[in-house]
Amino acid sequence: MATTATHNQILSDATVGQLVIKPLMEQSIAGQALSPLSIATHEIRFPVVSDDPTAGWVAEGAEFAQSTNTLDEVVCTPRKLGGLTVFTSELAADSSPAAQQVIGDGLVRDLSRKIDAALCTDQTGAGAPAGLATLAGVSTLAVATAGFEDIDPFNAADYLSAAANGSITAWIANPTVAAQLTDIKETSTSTRPLLQPDPTNPAVRQILGRPLLVSTQVPAKTVWGIDSRYAHLVIREQASLESDASTFFTSDRIALRAKIRVGFAFTNPAALVKITTA
Repeated sequence: MATTATHNQILSDATVGQLVIKPLMEQSIAGQALSPLSIATHEIRFPVVSDDPTAGWVAEGAEFAQSTNTLDEVVCTPRKLGGLTVFTSELAADSSPAAQQVIGDGLVRDLSRKIDAALCTDQTGAGAPAGLATLAGVSTLAVATAGFEDIDPFNAADYLSAAANGSITAWIANPTVAAQLTDIKETSTSTRPLLQPDPTNPAVRQILGRPLLVSTQVPAKTVWGIDSRYAHLVIREQASLESDASTFFTSDRIALRAKIRVGFAFTNPAALVKITTA
């Protein structure tokens, strides 16, 4: 529990009210690499064409051959993710207005980590939505070396995605892998890094013109190539931060609750590429 002894001058007052957690989508790689979609229903169904209709050359005056396409669907049901923290009313009353979101920001950061963990690892046993780790049919590329020596594997991954009518829009990697990629130089005699800077965001590096996003939740020795057209972050309930003193009225404490309902939908798994090193 947070008190004035452990968190001196954190919140401005006891009436924190409702605060929208705006940084959540910006902090998570899921919010950056996937296409966000807000829905107002319990679930959403994405139609997928698994087999196109066929066309053919037609002689003058001849009948057109009839054909049909084969349709499938991907169903996404967002799952609830939430956190609750409790602090004393003294802590809320003895703080400066500028620091009113400090405790809430901690919840936001952990929500972001949990969303990224669900995206990159199998967290379905904990009630999380199914992410990339459980996805069947993705394109895979194995690098024989223990690490990356150049960006040739990324060129190959780009063409693997293209073979499935995809185009990589972002790469996601573990910080260790990203640091290794950053050390790669253009040539053996050059000190210029091979990764290109993003002129619009100097803090982000690019591979083949696509941003390299970094998260500790991505497994080691793994890089994912994402095509955002076929990878969706479905949001059923916008992230919210609410405070309430009624539950802990007898102890003069305040509860701060953050929650969001999210899910993932992948409509063309083959357009997503998983690169692994030895």
